[in-house]
Amino acid sequence: MIESDLYSQKDKDVLQRLAEGIALAAEDPVNDERVRLWRNLNDLSSERPMVWITEVPWHEFRNEEELKLQCDQAWARELESGFRRTLYQWRHFPVDMIVSRYLSCPIVYHSTGYGLYQEADIVTTDPKSDIVSREYQPQILEPEDIEKIQMARVTRDDATTEAHFQAMTELFSSIIPVRKTGIKHIWYTPWDYLVTVWGVEQALTDLVLRPDMVHAAVDRVVASCMCELDQFVELGLLDNGNDNTRIGSGGYGYSSELPPMSFEAKKVNTEDVWGCSNAQIFSAVSPEMLWEFAIEHDLPYLKRWGLTYYGCCEPLDRKVDVLRRIPNLRKISMSPFADMGRGAQSVGTDYALSHKPSPALLAVESWSVDHARAALRDALEASRGCHVEVILKDISTVRYEPRRIWEWGEMATELVREFAT
Repeated sequence: MIESDLYSQKDKDVLQRLAEGIALAAEDPVNDERVRLWRNLNDLSSERPMVWITEVPWHEFRNEEELKLQCDQAWARELESGFRRTLYQWRHFPVDMIVSRYLSCPIVYHSTGYGLYQEADIVTTDPKSDIVSREYQPQILEPEDIEKIQMARVTRDDATTEAHFQAMTELFSSIIPVRKTGIKHIWYTPWDYLVTVWGVEQALTDLVLRPDMVHAAVDRVVASCMCELDQFVELGLLDNGNDNTRIGSGGYGYSSELPPMSFEAKKVNTEDVWGCSNAQIFSAVSPEMLWEFAIEHDLPYLKRWGLTYYGCCEPLDRKVDVLRRIPNLRKISMSPFADMGRGAQSVGTDYALSHKPSPALLAVESWSVDHARAALRDALEASRGCHVEVILKDISTVRYEPRRIWEWGEMATELVREFAT
């Protein structure tokens, strides 16, 4: 791979101008203050609720001049897209966003995964969006089908990594440091995978009809995850996520209880990093079934991490007592489907709460920031005295009106300061 395969002279000019903007944003002192506040939240000594916006429907922002791509080569366009989105968010809806003082060059690796891949019928309402509905075609029908789930095999691609690193160094080293980065966080969710090869309805039915088969399948996926993780460690692929890395379905990973992020080369172990899990498909099952078919299987994996985040879209306000059995648990998701008051009462100050406002408020025909403010105020009042982050995510549409997110961010930034301790 040679330099011309990655970027042209025109691409170089575009990328360097954008990198200068990234470097300028990274040097803003507000980043240091936000780092302190995020760290305090994750250390359970929060000063106010923290706010972050993610999972933005960028396809609806295509007419924004700031986001229009100019590079020619695919690799350069991928970098450009990331830079432009970072700068756009920094300018228009930063809330408690943090911009790194370096650029990441991800270490390239390949994993064979579980051997089975989803087969699904897809339905979409907007052909420009990557948010679609899926009906999964079952591939695990009988107990013997569980053997189709394979142990993952991982390989490093140092040649491609080095080519990317040399190109980024040539482009940006005079503007902002470039660092090779490994895997800072792993989305470990066995049930997210299982339902794609089992079928949602059949998987839930089999919790009752064929529980032994379900246990065997979960064990098989967990074993593959453990096998993959062991290889990540052995190959030196894990990296420190004690920075503005997203943790689970929540916010940033800053914590004084984990080793500080460093440019120094050292082997990162699992106890240096955040873990996470969830069982979104278990929204309606009992706490006892959540424990039996999910968390109890997860514990050998989750125990390996320094701190753990649990949950995503499933409501967990009635299941906190079960979650307390996770020994390194630090943060619990409270989705739009949870009762924030009940969740806050159950959690108290023992863990941080990751509140997820309903993104449906941004999707209505007639957008009302006052309505959004009232909903957020209710949630913050219900959790007053708790350690709270507010994560606006899963935003499937803003009706092609980007300013809705701008206005939500401005509103939330003002409102959370009313709940400072």
